[in-house]
Amino acid sequence: MTHGPVVIGVDSSTQATKAVAVAVETGEVLGQGHAPHTVSTGAGRESDPGEWWRAFGSAVEATGHADRAAAVSVGGQQHGLVTLDAAGEPVRPALLWNDVRSAPQAEELTRRLGADAWARRAGSVPTAAFTVAKWAWLRENEPEAADRVAGVRLPHDYLTERLTSAAVTDRGDASGTGWWTPDGYDEELLRELGLDPAALPRVVPAGEAAGEVRDGMPLRLGTAVAAGTGDNMAAALGLGLPPGVPVLSLGTSGTVYAVTRGRPADPSGTVAGFADAGTDWLPLACTLNCTLAVDRLAALLGLDREAVEPGGSAVVLPFLDGERTPNLPLASGLLHGLRHDTSAGQLLQAAYDGAVHSLLTALDDVLRAGGESAEPAGELLLIGGGARGEAWRRTVLRLSGRPVRVPRAREPVALGAAAQAAGLLTGESPYDVARRWRTADGPLLEPVARDDSALERIAGTLARARELLTGPTG
Repeated sequence: MTHGPVVIGVDSSTQATKAVAVAVETGEVLGQGHAPHTVSTGAGRESDPGEWWRAFGSAVEATGHADRAAAVSVGGQQHGLVTLDAAGEPVRPALLWNDVRSAPQAEELTRRLGADAWARRAGSVPTAAFTVAKWAWLRENEPEAADRVAGVRLPHDYLTERLTSAAVTDRGDASGTGWWTPDGYDEELLRELGLDPAALPRVVPAGEAAGEVRDGMPLRLGTAVAAGTGDNMAAALGLGLPPGVPVLSLGTSGTVYAVTRGRPADPSGTVAGFADAGTDWLPLACTLNCTLAVDRLAALLGLDREAVEPGGSAVVLPFLDGERTPNLPLASGLLHGLRHDTSAGQLLQAAYDGAVHSLLTALDDVLRAGGESAEPAGELLLIGGGARGEAWRRTVLRLSGRPVRVPRAREPVALGAAAQAAGLLTGESPYDVARRWRTADGPLLEPVARDDSALERIAGTLARARELLTGPTG
C-alpha cells in the first residue's frame, strides 16, 4: 500500500529521542522510533551531544522510512548550551535547561541590565534555564573551555547541522537564548558577554529550508531538512494551535503556553516571551518539577502514582530540583500541614496539587502577556506523558475549573516537526498541516467546580515559606 510522500519528525528531548514517520496527505503515523539519552546527576544536568546524534540515527532508522522520507525536521529541548570548537566538535558536555548552577549568573545579568530592559529587548527576563545564563556560567567557571568555543548551538541546531553542515536555527528556539530580538541577535549584549556573533547560527525565516541531508547520514542524500525549532514551539505546531488556546504540558518539566498575536514582555519574569515557529508569539511559563517529582513522592510513599485520596490539610511544594515558576532555583521540596489522620494517598494528591498549582497560577499571565483573553471558561489542551494519567487529569480539572481536551496524538513535538517538514513539500503553514491532520482531536472533559480552598491553601503556604525556599539548601 502506498501512502504518497512521507516525512519524518524528530523530538530530541531531555531523556530520549523520538521519531515519527508521517504520511503528508493524511497525517497517518506510519512508523515510530525511540532511543534513550543519558543525563548527568549531581550538581548539574549535562548530556553528551554525540549521544543525541547516535539516538537520532537509531530513532529515525526504527521508523522504517528513513530510506524514503522526502523531508525531515528536528524539534529539540530548549535552552541547552552546546559549545563547539573550531573543528565542530563539542568542547564539553552540553549544559541542559534544567541545570540550575547558572542561577547566580541569571540574577547578575538581570541586575546589570534591569528586568524591564530584558523584557523589552529579549522578551524575557533570564532565569537559570536560559542559554545566556549558561554561557555566563561557563565564562566564569570554565574560562579555558569558553576560550576554545568557536560555535554556540542549541540542541536542535546541533542535530540539524550534523545533517546538513549548515549552521542555522529558527526564531522560536533562538528566542529562548536571551540574546535574540525581533531585529536579530543583540550584538551589544553579546559583546558584554564575550561572545562573538559569528559563533551563532543564522536564523532561518519560517517556511525556509535549512538545507539538504549530506552524504553518509541516517537519511537519504538530498532529503530536504526544515529549520526545526524548540520543543514547545514544535508542540504548538503539532497541535495546530489557534491563537488564544492555552496548553498545559505535563512532562519532565511542566509548561503552560499559548500562541498569541501580540509580542509578550513580562518584566516580572514569570512569563517567557518566546517567538513561535511561525510569525506569531508563544508566551510560556515553565516549572522544573512535574511528573518526575510527583513520581518520586509516590516512590517514597510506596504508592502507585494513581493511588491518590481526596481530602486532608497537607500541602506539598514538590520543588525537588529547585524551581523556575515560582523562581526559586535553590529551593527543595516542602511538606506542610501534616496531621495524625493524614493518609499516604492524601500526601500524594497534595504533590499533584502542588505541581499543577504552579502552572495554573501562571496561566492567566501567559494569555494576558500576549494580549489574549484569559476567560476562565475557555478550553485547555492537556498534553505530555502526564496527560495519560487519571490522577493528573482529575487534578487539572479540579484546580482549573476549565473544560479540558486531551488530544489523542501522543507525540506533539515530533508531529510538529513532521508538520514543519511537510510544509516544505506542500507550501502550507505547518499549523495548517497539523489542522488538516486533525492532531488535536480527542475527548473533551467537562469542567467541574474549581477547588478554591486547595488553591488558597497552597498559595498561603508558598507565601509563608519564602524564607525556607530561598536559602542555600532550600
